[in-house]
Formats: sequence, structure tokens, C-alpha cells
Amino acid sequence: MSVDSATVRKIASLARIAMRDDEVEAMVPELNNIIGWIEQLGEVDVTGIKPMTAVIANTLRWRDDVVNADPQTGGNIRTKILANAPAPEHGFFGVPKVIE
Repeated sequence: MSVDSATVRKIASLARIAMRDDEVEAMVPELNNIIGWIEQLGEVDVTGIKPMTAVIANTLRWRDDVVNADPQTGGNIRTKILANAPAPEHGFFGVPKVIE
């Protein structure tokens, strides 16, 4: 794949970058070099290598997913929560209309 000045102008237009003609001409070999490096990476044999998401092996700390574990924030307390609401409607918080 090769990049020409028309392609650079199109990319600059899509990125909303103003470029002079001399900048466009200077960018053509730069982008062609970058594409050449990417094509070189495509030639590397990576069979048997697992994809990495980070350089350091990270593991998430999991907790048990227990429903109603905390009596303050567990389920089945809708009436207690809505008792503090200024305008409960049909089991939900009533809020004023913000779109006209």
C-alpha cells in the first residue's frame, strides 16, 4: 500500500487538520515509512504466542456475588428507600420533566 498527496489531504480533512502543500508533501514519505513498518510487523511469525493485554500479568480480585449480603443495600427494601423520595411513582423515583 502506498500513500500519495491526495490521500494525505483526505486524512487531514477527516482529522480537521489544516496542512499547507509543503507539509502534505513532507508527510507522504513519513506515512509510507510507517506503513512499511506495519507491513514488516505482519511478516513476523507469531504462531503459538498468546496475545498480551499488559506487560505485567494482572489478575482481578473477585468477591463472592451474594444477593442481599448487606441488609442496608440488599434487595427487597424498595418501600424503605421510596419512603424518603419526595414524589414516588409506581415503585420508582418521580423526577421533574427536563425535556420540553
